[in-house]
Amino acid sequence: MPSSTSPDQGDDLEACVLRFSDLDLKDTSLINPSSSIKAELDVSTKKKYSFAKKKAFALFVKTKELPTPPSEYKEKWWKCCQQLFTDQTSIHRHVATQHADEIYHETASVLKQLTVTSSTSKTLKSADKRNPFKDHLTHNHEVSAWLPDTSCFSPDELLSGQGNGEGEVLLYYCYCDLEDPDWICAWQTALCQHLHLTGKVRIATEGINGTVGGSKLATRLYVEVMLSCPLFKDYLCKDDFKTSKGGACCFPELRVGVFEEIVPMGISPSKISYKKPGIHLSPGEFHKEVEKFLSQANHEGSDTILLDCRNFYESKIGRFQGCLAPDIRKFSYFPSYVDENLELFKEKRVLMYCTGGIRCERGSAYLKAKGVCKEVFQLKGGIHKYLEEFPDGFYKGKLFVFDERYALSFNSDIVSECSYCGAPWDQYKLCSTPQCRQLVLTCPACQGQGFTACCVTCQDKGSRQAASPAQSSFKEECECTARRLRAPRELLQQGRLPASLGPRPGDDEDGPCLHERPHLPFPKPSQS
Repeated sequence: MPSSTSPDQGDDLEACVLRFSDLDLKDTSLINPSSSIKAELDVSTKKKYSFAKKKAFALFVKTKELPTPPSEYKEKWWKCCQQLFTDQTSIHRHVATQHADEIYHETASVLKQLTVTSSTSKTLKSADKRNPFKDHLTHNHEVSAWLPDTSCFSPDELLSGQGNGEGEVLLYYCYCDLEDPDWICAWQTALCQHLHLTGKVRIATEGINGTVGGSKLATRLYVEVMLSCPLFKDYLCKDDFKTSKGGACCFPELRVGVFEEIVPMGISPSKISYKKPGIHLSPGEFHKEVEKFLSQANHEGSDTILLDCRNFYESKIGRFQGCLAPDIRKFSYFPSYVDENLELFKEKRVLMYCTGGIRCERGSAYLKAKGVCKEVFQLKGGIHKYLEEFPDGFYKGKLFVFDERYALSFNSDIVSECSYCGAPWDQYKLCSTPQCRQLVLTCPACQGQGFTACCVTCQDKGSRQAASPAQSSFKEECECTARRLRAPRELLQQGRLPASLGPRPGDDEDGPCLHERPHLPFPKPSQS
């Protein structure tokens, strides 16, 4: 029956019909005209063909059925080619051997009917997507109607484990067209408050991006609500939610808002869309690609670049071996970095990765739009999913996260150093100067000596403020960060890729007391 096929099967059915139309219908030497085609069809299309042929056969036999068999017989009779058939086996044998051409034409007709039905269903489904609130969510619909029933749980159950690390943090995103982000913002705010979740949720017409923390019960209920919501259930699956130890304590508050982009790249989604990303690779596929890349990384003329799309302070404490880690401070600087280094990506296969995958969606779309790369790939699920599958793989060091934890540890590798003494260290702290929001790597020994600022300028400023309690106005960045180039240009040497894991020129410009080397080689294995 036509209704037994799903709407997205229409294209396959059309292809199957076209294959029938390519056959020479005048070739009477073919006993079964469809046999030569059937052998070439894929498994999915074969199933559709088989269904259509059975239906065509049944319809043809039905037309040969006598309306009123002799009264003394209760069984059906059939008449075909001036012959009377009193049992089903004989009429089936006759039709199969003598009417193959008719069955063939009827099969093609059934397939066309299925195609029309599927196309109609697809059109209706598209219309529903364009108006996702139809029959589901409306402007007048109470937000409370879309909150989970928690009456069977005590408040203690929803709050348990939030403050002692026994809770959970969810990281997820979903790119899909949303017509009313303001309504979704109100709903998400109510939902998170209802479940006592903290964190950050960004909503835009291009989708939703969230990181929330709470008890394991609360995060489980949140996932269930998101997966059942009509707006997201066709796009999200359980595997899209990355989990880690934490809780509501990982975030100072709940912030839910509507923005132009769900991750700030600084370019309107109407210009660079999430709908044209790079090729997604599973963690296993990405692992094989990196393995292949590393085996030839020392060869001249490598056609592959392993590109870290994150900020410099993220890649400083953890990254893939052999990667190119741009020295940028914000993802909104990534497009400028690409523009400054187009020659670097010319005719290259680019393997991109980020924390959870969201930055690669539009980052890869931007790189593809430049038309210089041979191929652009991205790690599906990001580093988070890769480390779940390969904790001792090619990613070394910690995974930076944007909450009070600062980093997640999946292996024991330390790839960064104390900014002051150069000792292995990878635990971030905020700069001790109140007006600075930068992160600093300073080991316990250096902290004990009072070295707790991100640079000499902030260290001196902190000393002066300690002597004079009067504080200046709050500022987002310190002088050392302000001097960092927005989009550094990589140095190409004799057609080879830049030494991405070596010190960069100007890294030590902050003064002789600091030894900031954000891209040091990986530690050598210990000799035992």
